[in-house]
Amino acid sequence: MVHVYTGDGKGKTTAALGLGLRAAGHGFRVCMVQFMKGNLVYGEQKAARSIPKFEIHQFGRKAFVDRDRPGKVDRELARKGLDFARLAVTGGNYDVVILDELNVALDWKLITLEDVLALIRDRAPMTELVITGRYASPQVMELADYVTDMREISHPFQKGFLSTKGVDY
Repeated sequence: MVHVYTGDGKGKTTAALGLGLRAAGHGFRVCMVQFMKGNLVYGEQKAARSIPKFEIHQFGRKAFVDRDRPGKVDRELARKGLDFARLAVTGGNYDVVILDELNVALDWKLITLEDVLALIRDRAPMTELVITGRYASPQVMELADYVTDMREISHPFQKGFLSTKGVDY
């Protein structure tokens, strides 16, 4: 099946990690490919090291990508991530592949819609595919079996609170 977790609310990556954790608990092989993320302080990076058959690979810089003017390095890293994801999704080596923030990389034009749609269509038959990030395209959602739209109603950021270690990263 193909899952899409999108929307402006919190919890997309967290939901994908929960699905991955559940799958790993049953002995499934899980690969998470993180687009636009290149910082090893994320809690999931640390936790995955202790979970058998759960890998996380990052394709991004530590700095945030400028949506209006992404750098050449951002496009190159996204392309490398997509190439890695293609192998993970089509190779049959993983039971679950999570493409974290793929929707954002697509919306910000770091990768092309055609490449993403081909990746979804070409996935190995028994590979569960999870795609996260705001701004999911209608075409990606159309190919999905599950689509969940996380809607923000309230968030501490609105009151001036910054990200919280262990909760937000």
